[in-house]
Amino acid sequence: MSEATEERMIVERDVPILMDDGLELRADIFKPAEGDRFPVLISLGPYGKGYKWEVGWTPSWKSFWAKHPDALPGSTHAHLIWECVDPEVWTDFGYSTIRIDSRGAGRSPGVLDTFGPREVQDYYNAIEWAGTQPWSNGNVGIAGISYFAMNQWLVASLQPPHLKAMIAWEGSADFYRDTTRHGGILSNGFLRYWYDKQVALLQHGNPKGPEDPWLGARSTGPLELSELELQKNRVDAVEAPLRMEWDCEWYRERSPVWSKIKVPFVSAANWGGMGLHQRGNFTAFEEAASSDKWLEIHPGKHEEAFYLDYAVELQKRFFDHYLKGIDNGWEKEERVRMKIRQPFTEDFHERRADIWPLPQVKWTQLHISVGDRALAWEAVSSKSQVTFDALGAPLILKSQPLAEEIEIAGPLAARLFISSTTTDADIFLTLQAFSPSGEEVDFQGSHDPHTPLAQGWLRASHRKLDPERSKPHQPYHTHDEHWPLEPGKVTEVHIEIWQTGIVLPPGYTLALQVSGHDFERGKPIVGGEMVLDGVGPFRHTHPVDRPIEKFGGKTTIHSGGDHCSYLLVPIVSV
Repeated sequence: MSEATEERMIVERDVPILMDDGLELRADIFKPAEGDRFPVLISLGPYGKGYKWEVGWTPSWKSFWAKHPDALPGSTHAHLIWECVDPEVWTDFGYSTIRIDSRGAGRSPGVLDTFGPREVQDYYNAIEWAGTQPWSNGNVGIAGISYFAMNQWLVASLQPPHLKAMIAWEGSADFYRDTTRHGGILSNGFLRYWYDKQVALLQHGNPKGPEDPWLGARSTGPLELSELELQKNRVDAVEAPLRMEWDCEWYRERSPVWSKIKVPFVSAANWGGMGLHQRGNFTAFEEAASSDKWLEIHPGKHEEAFYLDYAVELQKRFFDHYLKGIDNGWEKEERVRMKIRQPFTEDFHERRADIWPLPQVKWTQLHISVGDRALAWEAVSSKSQVTFDALGAPLILKSQPLAEEIEIAGPLAARLFISSTTTDADIFLTLQAFSPSGEEVDFQGSHDPHTPLAQGWLRASHRKLDPERSKPHQPYHTHDEHWPLEPGKVTEVHIEIWQTGIVLPPGYTLALQVSGHDFERGKPIVGGEMVLDGVGPFRHTHPVDRPIEKFGGKTTIHSGGDHCSYLLVPIVSV
């Protein structure tokens, strides 16, 4: 443990925090240099409290400061780590901040089990520890991106008494549906990349762990474990969900219980966060029991918006109200604020509302006519069918050019009538839009620079619906029972498509791509160690999860008459 006083704050490194089972987690604490008692912002995770953003995620660091050189004014940026608040900024605001290495990560010993029940209980204990320190005013908040948002939902479900407010910025929630198995299909591309590059590297006892520049010691602690010992001391994030195709207790204990989340919160979603950084934020706003909850929706890279002026100002007003008791009018803020996207521009205008989905949404069916490769505004009477190779070129359905401007905002859904030559089929849906000249409308998404408008997935054998939780615009699958296809037999499936928001001018065209594999444009961009082709790292390619003999057949889409296939679109009426 070390302590240093800087010009504006007191820094304590490697502070031990005792857990209920006797294990000590290690934390870095930043306190304002002046004052006695402060509200606390806390984060706990596996990315290394001693691993600088600038070092561990260098391309992101360079990109951020090239694009936003004036962000975080007043800070030297010397204490920034990945996806956490800047302690210099927040100590200036009169807050203490705590960054904790989770169990089995960084300088904290133990078994590494990301999002596991033991980690969540540790977080509960750490919050209660922080709320009872002599320098704490007893009010603890949580703020952070991605992992540091996802585990907010989990610990809030345990209702720690000193947790008074939180800001979950781009954090999935349902560990099965949002994170590991989209529509029942294993999201191995992201899980493998994330776990190897961001988690296993920082595992406690890894002798190859990076140096903590503030301690002058290895960020993974003094213990040196062999590769075999490291493997035995962690729960692998790909191998575990690979073994468990069906939703079960293992996934439920890594997912929030919305009825138990009552703390005030802001949930911040990314329009372009399909695959991880979106669905959970909308679900939280709609389903959590909190009476004081807000939804913020923005575009852009997932690590950027959190640090921009508008976001920091939002965060400060919210936390000042709930952690300092300042009467600043926050409680009167409308509950939903969203940045409206338009084609080929980064200039977004903002809308406010109190309800999501927006009350003025008109749920509109775009009827599928596969024989014409069309999305039609009117019902299709004549039957047709089109067959494609599941692992080959997709089926692309297009609307006529729009006669007038439309705005689409909210979740989408599709009803398809399908058949397959095999006993199963993975269906990948991608919503696109094109200008009158044929240029695709895409945006910088959370992980990919050319993200389409929306995506959805479903494994046909997982098509069983929960009638109580399903909505016409948002089907909810139980993922608890195998319903194989009968080869050649027409079967109805309902597919959830994640949320989107876009204004399209007259003359633009909507398109729905139906495929048996991940969306791709055929012109990938290599971004670091990722291939960026529209879906970022969120690929579904594991040969054990998707054996060719089952998912490499021919898929047929049927439309017209009693095979009324359609895309349900949330059109905002003015």
